[in-house]
Amino acid sequence: MKWTRIILCIAFLICSPSLWSQYRFSGYVDNTNKDSNVYLSLIEDYRKMSGIYPEQIIQKVTPDTTGYFVFTDNNLPSENSIYRIHTENCSETDKESVHFNGICLNSKEILFIAKNEDTISLPFTLEQEVFCEVVSTNERSNAFLKVDSIIENMRYAFNSYRSEANRKVNSKKWFNTLQEYGKSQQEPLTELYIYSFLSNKSNNLYTYYLQDLKQNTYYDELLERLENKYPESPYVRQYKTELAADKFSVAITTQETSTYWLWILIILLILSGLLNVVQFQKLKKNKHSYKLTERRLTQQERKILDLILQDKTNKEIASLLFLSVSTIKTHINNLYKKIDVESREEVKTLYKNK
Repeated sequence: MKWTRIILCIAFLICSPSLWSQYRFSGYVDNTNKDSNVYLSLIEDYRKMSGIYPEQIIQKVTPDTTGYFVFTDNNLPSENSIYRIHTENCSETDKESVHFNGICLNSKEILFIAKNEDTISLPFTLEQEVFCEVVSTNERSNAFLKVDSIIENMRYAFNSYRSEANRKVNSKKWFNTLQEYGKSQQEPLTELYIYSFLSNKSNNLYTYYLQDLKQNTYYDELLERLENKYPESPYVRQYKTELAADKFSVAITTQETSTYWLWILIILLILSGLLNVVQFQKLKKNKHSYKLTERRLTQQERKILDLILQDKTNKEIASLLFLSVSTIKTHINNLYKKIDVESREEVKTLYKNK
C-alpha cells in the first residue's frame, strides 16, 4: 500500500503540466545566417511587433552547422502571447547605429502566437525560404502568416488601379475582410495584429480607419474580447489607451469641422449685415443728395422734370408750358447737368430708385 502511494505521487509529479510543461521553438536559418545569433522576443507592445528592440529579447541561441536552432525552457506566460524570432547579420559594434528606431535591413523575422507549453517548428519551405511556415501544437500560431497573405492580396487590389474611387471601395472591402477573419479566429491577439496594421498612422489606410472608428462598433467589441480573455495583459491597457485617444481625436476633428462651418456662417452673416448697412447708407446719402440737387433746380426745371418722369416728349412739354421746343431743350440740358445724368432714361432710372 505504501509503495502504491509513492508510485502514484511520482506519476502525478511526472504528468503534472504545471511542473513539466515547457515550450520548444525550433527551426532552421539559411547559410547566410548560420554564424549569427537567433533571438526570441516576447512582444508586449504591439506597435513594436516588427523590428529589432533589445528590451523585448528574452533568449538567444547560436545555430549549429546545419543552421538548426532551438529555444526551450518553461518560463513563458501560460496564456497566449505574441512572440518574434529573428536573426541578423549585424556586428555587435554596428548594432547601435544600424538598429536605429528598431529598423534593421539585415534581419529576417517571423511573428507568431504561443504559450509556455507549445511546440513550434519553423522549417524551410519547398522554395528553401526561412521563417515562412509555422508548424505548431497551437492552432493560433500561424494566424499572423494568414493575415499577411490577406494583406498582400489587398495591396495587389489597391495597386491594380490607383484611382481615388478604387481606394475608397477597396478600403471598405478589405477592412471588413480583415476584421471578419480576425473575429473568425476567436483569438483577440490576431485581431490586435490586424488592428495594428489598419490603425498605423504611417499607413495610407489611416484616414479611412478614423472614419470607420466613428461608425463601426467593431473596435469597442474587440476591447471587450481582449478584456474577457486577457484582463490583466499589457495588450488591453495599450489598446484601451489608444482607442480612447483616437476616439477623442475623431471627436475633436468633427467638432473643429462643425465649428469651422459655424464661423464661416457667422462671417457671411456679418458681411451680409455690413453690406446692407453700406447700401442703406449709400441710399440715404443718395436721397440726401437728391434733395440737395432738387433745391438747386428752378421752378421751371422742376416742372420739366416731373413731365419727363411722366414720359412726355419735348414737344408735349413745350405745349403744356407754352414755351418753344428749343427753350425746353435748353432747360433740359441745364437739368441734366444739375442732377448729373446724360439722358431721359438715366433720369427715369435715378428717380425710380429714389
